[in-house]
Amino acid sequence: MDTTEMDLASLGAGCFWCCEAVMSQVEGVIEVNSGYMGGHTKDPTYEQVCTGETGHAEIIQVRFDPTRISYAQILEWFWGMHDPTTLNAQGADVGTQYRSAIFYHSQSQQETALASRKAADESGRFSGPIVTEITAASHFWPAEGYHQDYYRLHKSAPYCRAIIAPKLSKLDLES
Repeated sequence: MDTTEMDLASLGAGCFWCCEAVMSQVEGVIEVNSGYMGGHTKDPTYEQVCTGETGHAEIIQVRFDPTRISYAQILEWFWGMHDPTTLNAQGADVGTQYRSAIFYHSQSQQETALASRKAADESGRFSGPIVTEITAASHFWPAEGYHQDYYRLHKSAPYCRAIIAPKLSKLDLES
């Protein structure tokens, strides 16, 4: 029986397909699920979230082994996989559902996220100020099954070839 304790990170960084493709390759990450969080609509569908009227962000929930990767290290990947200076947009994906967000699950995660955002903002590696929201996690609504593990299952799809593969390459991950 595996008694390893897992930890959880909930992150919004634009399209969840892109985020899942990155985080699923990170050492110490056990599982990544795409879904929705931060809104007011119960059990939202992708079509509802795409309207921007549910308040939800597309996010990934990352289960990770804290003995192999820390929450702070997860956040370093988060800063690298998107542009946290663009409000409610990542590239051609525009709307509140694509906002940059960290949903914390504990006071310790909140403190780590605030410190990480401050350090990233002061690092000079971004062209403008970071606009990432940091807020308490709420209910996680898993996305429909066809969104899960999307990149691995659809590598030849135009969006995957044009957007996700170059992102993986930039981060020195397998595309």
